[in-house]
Amino acid sequence: MLAFSRKQIIELKTVNLGGIISDFEKMLHRTIRENIAIEVKISPALSLIRADAGQIEQILLNLSVNAQDAMPDGGTLTIEAADIDLDEAYTSKHPEIVPGTYVMLAVSDTGVGMDEETMAHAFDPFFTTKELGKGTGLGLSTVYGIVKQHDGSICIYSEKNHGSVFKIFLPRSAGEGAGIEERQPSPAEIVRGNETILLVEDNDMVRMLACTMLENLGYRTLVAESPAQCLKLIAEYKDPISLLLTDVVMPGMNGKELFEQLRRILPELKVLFVSGYTSNVIEHHGVLDKNVHFLQKPFSVQTLSQKVRKAIDT
Repeated sequence: MLAFSRKQIIELKTVNLGGIISDFEKMLHRTIRENIAIEVKISPALSLIRADAGQIEQILLNLSVNAQDAMPDGGTLTIEAADIDLDEAYTSKHPEIVPGTYVMLAVSDTGVGMDEETMAHAFDPFFTTKELGKGTGLGLSTVYGIVKQHDGSICIYSEKNHGSVFKIFLPRSAGEGAGIEERQPSPAEIVRGNETILLVEDNDMVRMLACTMLENLGYRTLVAESPAQCLKLIAEYKDPISLLLTDVVMPGMNGKELFEQLRRILPELKVLFVSGYTSNVIEHHGVLDKNVHFLQKPFSVQTLSQKVRKAIDT
């Protein structure tokens, strides 16, 4: 409860998150059930953070145990760490986050997943979906409190029967006592175009944000909120389309299946897959092959512009 209310005493030092994860992994192999595979992906160019190493280990433990409980029949637990830039286009929809440069810690599972109602209450103290006596409902609320004490933020991306990913964004440290490094995007980093892009995304906020970004980059955008609506739109549209920008996990049909159907109609169509899951988790689901063009949510306008241009030009 001290952690959730942000009254716990923490000792912040400049630390290497990758080192903390590597040390934790050794203990994790002795803790997690044998029918769960553990994968760790740490960026070789990971920035330092200001953190209490013991509290970061507590986050990793709570999220790993939570992931194990979500995979009663086994699966894969993935822990990832990488630098990420969050610009104003993203943070305007998430006012609790300051635009800047962060280190992302992602803990993913291939378990049962969550519906929207469960995600909305996941960080509430004493909220649990487990049977009476099987859980306290404090694991995720403790994680939430620790993250907030570190001036970070946390979000969940999940779909029923497609697993979950918890993403934590912690401010990068430029030195002892450094805060968030404010970042103004350089115009040279943004790549523009004028092609027509077909955007398919079932999340209203992400769809509107991506559409606005694409149009500001100069692209003509056709928008659909589902694969079914997309196929109907294509049947009535006769001009050339250069790129399909599609979510991976959607009701009724996934992004790969949608692309395969569209290629029968538009054989020159390119594709850029987008997902809140990390690329490693998507591969475990068997939805996408390796080496496809992939964009992970959340994304900055610079990253979107570069990924779109590369997918079209390749």
